[in-house]
Amino acid sequence: MSSQDHEQVSIYPFSEAQREELLSKAGECVFNWTTKDGWAVGVVHAFVWHEGRAWITCGVHRHRVSAIRRDPRCSVVVSGIAAPDGPNGAITIKGRAIIHDDEETKQWFYPALARGPYVRQGGTLSAEEEDQAKDFERRLDSPLRVIIEIVPEKWITLDSDKMAKDTAGLLTDEERGPLLEADSVRMPAELKRRGLE
Repeated sequence: MSSQDHEQVSIYPFSEAQREELLSKAGECVFNWTTKDGWAVGVVHAFVWHEGRAWITCGVHRHRVSAIRRDPRCSVVVSGIAAPDGPNGAITIKGRAIIHDDEETKQWFYPALARGPYVRQGGTLSAEEEDQAKDFERRLDSPLRVIIEIVPEKWITLDSDKMAKDTAGLLTDEERGPLLEADSVRMPAELKRRGLE
């Protein structure tokens, strides 16, 4: 392993199954958008991973709603810390947002969000927890609330366990992903520019 190998993180991707597991088990993400004056902004959101899409909610008067109406390009970042029994690492989704304000979407989304990933994974709530979830549903059901669907277009993933395994000299070639452009083209060019070839 060369002195620069620790910089080549694109070779540690999640498998599709790991990606699905992390997104299904995590209940929290960071949703990012761009303001009209070009600033990147992000907020922490509870979210639901459903049918290959990330779903969040907020009041229609929030700046993020007008921002994604202007430009639907956005991103969602999910850390493995948000899913303690899930894969260790992180996922960034680059995608486009769609705003929903219809009853059909609210009918499935509010109960799913209120009950969290544990229930979506097949777990059950106690009677007291179920009462709390129903109360949360009632509070969510506001006339000002919209639901935002994020449709993935590109994935950036990091399997931290693969990285640790490689550091220990135990990762096989079959477990490595391909070097992506940042590592295969841009990093060598930057090393050359700095005289570090």
